Amino acid sequence: MSKRFDIVAIGEAMVEFNQTSAPGNCTYLQGFGGDTSNAVIAAARQGARCAYVTRLGDDEFGRMCLALWASEGVDSSAIEIDPSAPTGVYFVRHDSRGHSFSYLRAGSAASRMTPQSIASQLLADTRFLHVSGISQAISPSARSTVRHAIESGRAAGASISYDPNLRLRLWPIELARAVIIETMALSDVFLPSLDDLQAISGLLAPADIVDWCHRMGAPWVVLKLGEQGCLVSDGTSQSAIPAFLVDAVDATGAGDCFDGSLLGRLADGDDLLTAARWASAAAAIATTGYGAVKPLPSFAEVARLAAAGSSH
Repeated sequence: MSKRFDIVAIGEAMVEFNQTSAPGNCTYLQGFGGDTSNAVIAAARQGARCAYVTRLGDDEFGRMCLALWASEGVDSSAIEIDPSAPTGVYFVRHDSRGHSFSYLRAGSAASRMTPQSIASQLLADTRFLHVSGISQAISPSARSTVRHAIESGRAAGASISYDPNLRLRLWPIELARAVIIETMALSDVFLPSLDDLQAISGLLAPADIVDWCHRMGAPWVVLKLGEQGCLVSDGTSQSAIPAFLVDAVDATGAGDCFDGSLLGRLADGDDLLTAARWASAAAAIATTGYGAVKPLPSFAEVARLAAAGSSH
């Protein structure tokens, strides 16, 4: 049976202010962020049919997010507006160690999501449901919402994609470990980053971490390794995909771009390895501009880099 959407994602969207000049005389570029929102925008720019589920404040930032999704062709019909809580905001700073984040999100509208926030028809009408650990970390009610969405999506025939996207400023490591291990076993496609899983598993080597994920119940694992590419496993064999060489300036949102790009290709019929190689090219392009959303590439841009080949 055909589905209306390729990807439905749940999470928190925020307005972003990204540093583009030296400290002491900072200029900030206004953009947008939120890991699962970034992922569906990346997928939509490459031709996937996407929808987003969240709560927004009844404020200017919330209206800016709605305008963004409208301009990107992402369905926002199931989004709730909360008149008594704000839309989240965050700042990105850059220095010799990379990028760092500061958030104004405590008590945000998205953190007030409840299982009743989920439109069951959306979950019955999508190929993939994409969720993240950030959505689970922002509040107990949001965590319950993600669990409800996973259970409802699986019951309706959706495949579950999960990026743990560990943020220890949002929740303690013990709780994060328990929830992430539980959720990876409920996923069909597990999309962690190396540093996140090193913290959760206590292991260091990528191959050992992938084996550990399978032992914890994850069927498909794509371990993101940053400049080293990614490691892909379907449970029977592991394959390394090199990164693509680009002139990177800001890695904000690159992992989210990878997630959405991979899911878009899986929804279009690619096998896991082919989809992961495509996603690696997309994520590389996403690092060539500032902000989480503005540099997200089109299908044609990814196709050009993918055809040129990897360089590491």
